[in-house]
Amino acid sequence: MSHQPAESEADSWIEIVRQKVSALRFGSVQIIVHEGRVTQVESTEKTRLAADSTPAQLKR
Repeated sequence: MSHQPAESEADSWIEIVRQKVSALRFGSVQIIVHEGRVTQVESTEKTRLAADSTPAQLKR
């Protein structure tokens, strides 16, 4: 028999992923699985600089 996660357990991590995705403008959301279960959700946010920003402008 395979272990099927409880519906509320699945809803829990799915909601966390939804929140992290909706909070990002640029970045990534990573789902970590251990022994068939989602154990961790990580997000990394990127900050995009304007294309016209040159190194000299950034030093000011």
